[in-house]
Amino acid sequence: MNSPEQKSIRPVVPHDIPALKRIVDATDMFPSELLDDMIAGYFRNGSNEEIWLTYNDDGAKAVAFCRPEEMTDRTWNLLLIAVDPERQGEGIGTALMQYIEDHLAGLSQRVLIVETSGTEALANTREFYRKCQYDEESRIRDFYADGDDKITFWKSFRT
Repeated sequence: MNSPEQKSIRPVVPHDIPALKRIVDATDMFPSELLDDMIAGYFRNGSNEEIWLTYNDDGAKAVAFCRPEEMTDRTWNLLLIAVDPERQGEGIGTALMQYIEDHLAGLSQRVLIVETSGTEALANTREFYRKCQYDEESRIRDFYADGDDKITFWKSFRT
């Protein structure tokens, strides 16, 4: 199968929201009604402080969101990446990650972190980050709930 092209990646616009909510619901990331509040400041301010992207192939098929980590020197946190389950395995998530990394490196940013759950249900997610060459940096036991650790992955853009 052909790999997704970065030309299909673009900033999220308001009319993408219904499709993005369907993706968030289908991937069980979090309650999709939270998306409205999460992205409101981005639409209101045209924020340079946040990156909201979608992979558009006859409609939004994925979403990614990252922002600078407060009180750090050029460290960013990827807070959301989700691909429509019908399109998973096609390289869309990898293309989004590469786009974000290239963008941040071009802005002379230093680090991107990703936090995820340590549950068995998210084993494939953790493997995805490893395949994208992220290092597992930390584990906080029982962070989200008893038996649900927070695992942080890290990648540097310094050469």
